[in-house]
Amino acid sequence: HDGLLQSIPSMRAFAISLTGNIDQADDLVQEAMVRGLTYINQFQPGTNIEAWLFTILRNQFHTFYRKRKREVEDPDGGIAARLAVPPEQDGHADVEDLKAALAQLPIDQREALLLVGPQGFSYEEAAAICGARIGTIKSRVNRARTRLAELLSIESPDDIGADRVVKATIFNETCTR
Repeated sequence: HDGLLQSIPSMRAFAISLTGNIDQADDLVQEAMVRGLTYINQFQPGTNIEAWLFTILRNQFHTFYRKRKREVEDPDGGIAARLAVPPEQDGHADVEDLKAALAQLPIDQREALLLVGPQGFSYEEAAAICGARIGTIKSRVNRARTRLAELLSIESPDDIGADRVVKATIFNETCTR
């Protein structure tokens, strides 16, 4: 343990020369010391403890450096703000509301809407699946969308969440999988 403590000043100087930052160097030395104490049973008595600690410190530095290369500096939080994800509970509630509203539609309208909306079939494909004319499918989808919008109190795409499947189901938008 005495060898560990005596190594701190030279480890700190080495860490400062690696990082160029005193705070980062102190963190690096602290992490190396913690690891050294944690794995002290792996130290070979009679060998140079300072060299062993410097190896730990150097490995920690390279691990930190590799991680840092993948990170993007964002001091004002602008990037993080653009990467924000809407809360999942809102999406879950929207889907539950949509399911309840879909259950209130006549089966032929629900079927046509689901084929053209979230399933992504064209009107022609939906017509073939349902054994109906294209105009009939278009009419069913239009009536279903209108009724869903009424049931969910939706007047524009902005009134619902960002979920592309829900928007495609209610509004005539393309939904790619």
